[in-house]
Amino acid sequence: MKPYLFLFTLFLSLTVASFSQTDRKLIREGNRQYSKEKYSDSEIAYRKALDKNKESADAIFNTGDALYKQKKYEDAGKQFTENHDMNDDSKKKSASLYNLGNSFLMANKVQESIEAYKGSLKLDPGNMETKYNLAFAQDLLRQQQEQQQNQKNNQDKQDQQDQQKDDQKKDQQDNKEQQDQNKEQQQKQDQEQQGISKEDAERVLNALANDEKNVQEKVKLAKAQKARVRTLKNW
Repeated sequence: MKPYLFLFTLFLSLTVASFSQTDRKLIREGNRQYSKEKYSDSEIAYRKALDKNKESADAIFNTGDALYKQKKYEDAGKQFTENHDMNDDSKKKSASLYNLGNSFLMANKVQESIEAYKGSLKLDPGNMETKYNLAFAQDLLRQQQEQQQNQKNNQDKQDQQDQQKDDQKKDQQDNKEQQDQNKEQQQKQDQEQQGISKEDAERVLNALANDEKNVQEKVKLAKAQKARVRTLKNW
């Protein structure tokens, strides 16, 4: 994204104060350093010009360009915003918004860059570079939104799968607990049944023992009676 640079031109009145002449000289020096791609040196010159004349809109604008070239996009954007607010000329205000849009775009603030480009086009509708950058930013925003939506869909799908796994684990745990409870209950029932059978067996054995004792008593009594009868007969 190529920024605009305001080159100083000698269209001012010859009655300009001497401090303004120093400020113009420093702007020219900054422009020379800028053209040599010595952006840090050009920034220094522009800032010196601002020290001489804080109302120099061109020095503010060009400082933004020097910062932009140093990839200091946030600081550059502040300069372009300040220049836009200071200027009454629609072309210069449009250029400020164009460069502001570039700064936003390079900082990955795509939505903000779109708004800046739109503002620039309102002031300079025929600027093709601004139209191109606006279209580029709008397309980039669509791509980002689609990517974000795809990421959201994938995350939702992953969350759903994770929830299903958690539900399955919970069901398995619940089933295991139920099986353990059933097993424990069955073991208890088996133990109770075994205890009853043992008691019943003891009762049966006791009953049989009593019956056998009764039978033996009856046999003894019968033998005794028979013996007495025989004795009587012999006598």
